[in-house]
Amino acid sequence: MLSTDPATTPTLVVLIAGYAGASWRFKRLPELGQIAAYAVGVLLLALTLVGPLNLVAHERSFAAYIFQQLVLVFIVPSLLLGGLPDWMLRPFLLSRWVEPVARVVTRPLFAFAFFSAIFTLVHFPPVCDRVCQARPLYGDVHTILLITGLLLWFPLLSPLPEYPRLSYPMQIMYIFLLTIPMTAVAAPITMAQSVLYVYYVEGPHPLGLTPIDDQVLGGIIMWVGQAVYLMFVFTAIFFRWSRNEAEEMPPINRRMHAPLLHSQNRPAG
Repeated sequence: MLSTDPATTPTLVVLIAGYAGASWRFKRLPELGQIAAYAVGVLLLALTLVGPLNLVAHERSFAAYIFQQLVLVFIVPSLLLGGLPDWMLRPFLLSRWVEPVARVVTRPLFAFAFFSAIFTLVHFPPVCDRVCQARPLYGDVHTILLITGLLLWFPLLSPLPEYPRLSYPMQIMYIFLLTIPMTAVAAPITMAQSVLYVYYVEGPHPLGLTPIDDQVLGGIIMWVGQAVYLMFVFTAIFFRWSRNEAEEMPPINRRMHAPLLHSQNRPAG
């Protein structure tokens, strides 16, 4: 049985049509690896928001709701950004109307602060209860979390040298700092002695858990899940840094500086 929120279908249509339309517009195809990453990201998004997982989340499973959020914020955005070639994003992000805003919202400090604020807000009990009770809002929150995730990972995975990625040491620091807001939200939920969210007290639980056990499970998924995932990312960044001969600048950033260095080394006259 499928369970679809109102905002899910438009989000999937925009992602698929935008990717295909850009390829047709520029008469180019992304690399095979990029197409695969983007396709897996869209497929994972669809599986997360349409089908049994979303149905269980709607039937008052806090643990399923949290698992959805981790997929939307951490995994799907990484795959989508990994599937976007620079030539596809450049005309959009460097356009005169978009660039002034994009330069602000893609900055690491803004992305980190925006993620921290949104993630904390959607788990504030009165807000969470309101969102869960209003089904249209439920789907909108999924879209907001996806956008938040895209901004969050852009400083690490930007495909454009015009929007340079953080240096490797700063990427490691960025990942470490991400654990702070996640832990600050997950710890009180996991260790609470009572159910924090009224919505999950009402009605039978789809997995047969008590509301407090479901809440603890959700808190553990958030707390441990984010820690494990970020540790894998941390390790990948460290090995990538080591493989690039201890250079602090990611290769994509060096592409932007190469023409400048070439001109500086050219003999005068």
